[in-house]
Amino acid sequence: MKHIVALHDAVTPWSDGLEPSDAELDAIEEEMPVISAEVELLDVRIALMDRVPNELDERRFRRAVHRLLDARRAVAAASTHASMPGSAS
Repeated sequence: MKHIVALHDAVTPWSDGLEPSDAELDAIEEEMPVISAEVELLDVRIALMDRVPNELDERRFRRAVHRLLDARRAVAAASTHASMPGSAS
């Protein structure tokens, strides 16, 4: 029985630069409400793909859209406030 082994290093060698920086993690954390709302809206859309939406489905869809818009508005307001001169960031 012959063993098959790689004769060279992996295509992408592991390096310290592959981990996200603290600033990138902070940016992801700030946008997490938008990401969660987008996932929720996607879940609703997937659920409605194979059937005709009834009244409750339409409400669920509208609620998901409104949550996404609210989350985007909140993140935009927070980033605008943080970038204003004299704001504590």
